[in-house]
Amino acid sequence: MTSTIQNDASAQAKPFSDEEEITTLINPGEIVSIAWDGVARNKIRSLLTMLGVIIGVAAVIIMIAISAGTEAQIAAQIEGLGSNLVFIQAPFGRGRGGGGGQAPALVFDDLATVQNVAGVSGAVVEQNTNQTVKSSVNTLTEVSLIGTTFQYPDVRDVPIDEGRFFNEKEQDRGTKVAVLGAGIAQDLFDGADPIGQAVTAGNTRLTVVGVAEPKGVVGDTDFDSQIYIPIQLVFDRFLPARFARIFGNQVRIIYAEIDEDRELDAVIEQMELKLASSKGLDLADITFTIRTQQDIIDTQGATTEAFRNLLAWVAGVSLLVGGIGIMNIMLVSVTERTREIGIRQSVGATPNDIRFQFLTEALILSLVGGLIGIVIGIGGAFLFGQTGDMPTVIVPSSIFLAFGSAAAVGIFFGFYPANQAAQLDPIDALRHE
Repeated sequence: MTSTIQNDASAQAKPFSDEEEITTLINPGEIVSIAWDGVARNKIRSLLTMLGVIIGVAAVIIMIAISAGTEAQIAAQIEGLGSNLVFIQAPFGRGRGGGGGQAPALVFDDLATVQNVAGVSGAVVEQNTNQTVKSSVNTLTEVSLIGTTFQYPDVRDVPIDEGRFFNEKEQDRGTKVAVLGAGIAQDLFDGADPIGQAVTAGNTRLTVVGVAEPKGVVGDTDFDSQIYIPIQLVFDRFLPARFARIFGNQVRIIYAEIDEDRELDAVIEQMELKLASSKGLDLADITFTIRTQQDIIDTQGATTEAFRNLLAWVAGVSLLVGGIGIMNIMLVSVTERTREIGIRQSVGATPNDIRFQFLTEALILSLVGGLIGIVIGIGGAFLFGQTGDMPTVIVPSSIFLAFGSAAAVGIFFGFYPANQAAQLDPIDALRHE
């Protein structure tokens, strides 16, 4: 049989008088009730003890919410580049061409090779140059001009808001036309209709034929701050190549859209084989890289992992500090209530009863702290997502993880004080004042 004390220890753990009625505890529920009363009688001390657990649990939830939100944002941005895309990118500098000569790693003629690969539904190239652009209203410096092909809006998912995109004939002839990003159109014309207006890029006068819909920043690219012009115009007026007739005009990147019902790896393998064959190279000698959207998502995710690990350490340290605080206050509680422990032992309480009593108090402190931390964590993650630059996604599993961690902290750090209480000698405990 275990013992129950009708008048439990107060905040100062006043000694029990001989007249106080001490009965035997009947079930664990009564021990839990007494443990809760012990915590509730010292509200301020209990709250301060739980503070480390509260901060730790809240940090876990917020940390995972920020990490999940960042990863979701990265995935959405990469998907915003287009649907089921493959990126064929030239390295910086030049690669070896057939016959031992120096040749660009990726040229405009490679676009046709890529388009002829089975499973490729569309492909476009990009070659960019930065120029000073003038309109009748404003002048902007370091504006990115993107030389590309007529399929660009479909492959790169860049809808046209006003006017049109240039056509295949204008692309091949290098016609002096331009399509403005939404932001650059506003900056150049201050809200006036730009369609049919002229802009000067470098020394070349261009006619505006279209304005793209607002798209914003995707990855590292601000689509609204770009001007799209025919690729041949870039080769003719902005980036003329001395050996273009021999090696071809160099391009920075080729985007290929893959049919959804095709095996992506198989299409990429065929793409590599055909590109290598067209250049007279072995697969081991190709210098360009082929990446998928998932590759980019994984690369960006590795960047956020370091941030996630840092926050995990912060949360872990907070929980550790909270656990030490629980252990400290429980050791103080054992000292304050030594006489109470002795009285319970004298009327039949076993060491396990005493151990369970104090372990329950430690567990209550950690679990209540965990619940408060969950509320603060969810609220903090929501506010952070609403007011900060980084989105947040509250992950339900993080709530269970945080609460489980709080429970583990209470059990781990509460066991030592509870065991100390259980090992007290009844006679010495009764003599304690």
